[in-house]
Amino acid sequence: MSQDKSAEGEKAGGKNILDWVSPSDKSGEFKRKSSAFRSFIENKPNAKFPAEKGRYHLYVSYACPWAHRVLIVRALKGLEDMIPFTSVHWHMGEKGWRFVTKEEEGKVPGDNVTADPVHPDFKYLQDIYFKVNKEYEGRYLVPTLYDTKTNDIVSNESSEILRMFYTEFDDLIDEKYKKVDLFPENLRKQIEEHNDWTYNDINNGVYKSGFATTQEAYEKAVTTLFKSLDKAEAHVAKNASPYYFGDSITEADIRLYTTIVRFDAVYHQHFKCNLREIRSGYPALHKWVRELYWNVPAFHDTTQFEHIKKHYTTSHKQINPLGIVPLGPVPDILPLDEEVAAVKK
Repeated sequence: MSQDKSAEGEKAGGKNILDWVSPSDKSGEFKRKSSAFRSFIENKPNAKFPAEKGRYHLYVSYACPWAHRVLIVRALKGLEDMIPFTSVHWHMGEKGWRFVTKEEEGKVPGDNVTADPVHPDFKYLQDIYFKVNKEYEGRYLVPTLYDTKTNDIVSNESSEILRMFYTEFDDLIDEKYKKVDLFPENLRKQIEEHNDWTYNDINNGVYKSGFATTQEAYEKAVTTLFKSLDKAEAHVAKNASPYYFGDSITEADIRLYTTIVRFDAVYHQHFKCNLREIRSGYPALHKWVRELYWNVPAFHDTTQFEHIKKHYTTSHKQINPLGIVPLGPVPDILPLDEEVAAVKK
């Protein structure tokens, strides 16, 4: 199974958690660190973390693309009753992700944006990490998959949580969800090949571009990003009917979607990924992402643009020190039957 260091969060251990590139790193390149918790839920006898209804709690941020893809799979596989979740507030400050207060509940959009129901006294996601290990010095990330029975963190690696959700709860869910195969045997090799460059160049490429602290690092990242967007555009134009590999949703759709749906709203302006927009520069990707957003509830219902836009623009002070949130683009995503004026011509 591929591991792509995919989560969003912060570092402890005395370092400034909002320094995405170390001030001492002269390369200016953003280098994502590996996730610390890498265990698995398994449907087998004597498993350390067995598949059980209601045992695990998922912590996410609607803003985070890595957490977003786990929410999508949770919905596609019908795991809503199996694995409850809580979303943190969209703002990340000096102590990292925080939970909303009781007074804020109901005022922030999205399902389950609440105080922590498992640990009512906890104010920050980091509190869970320090509960598990008082000496913890790694990153406290979303998604975090927490075992309420052993008070332990199972995993904070999104690519591996996806794979757990694909199969390990199949004996506990309805047959129609058991039949949902997001990583089909006949496409696995192709999916893994596409995952490699999609993650490195696109999913993480927007961060490499946005967090670069030298012109050279930025230009290297952003040109690689758009070359791979061109590659994805060509693939989708040829193969999508309507999904990435044909008539069924696969992992490839999920992993690419969470970056593309954020692209025009935040990455284009905030991360300076502005050689082209999706809506005006990539017609096949634009059609594909809207097909998922407007026609598949698992994608639509887990996409919260207010969280997305406010998180990036108010949390990344080194990029946007005044925290001003751009109004555009308007709308955040176009309807299926509309195009921007430049495309209509």
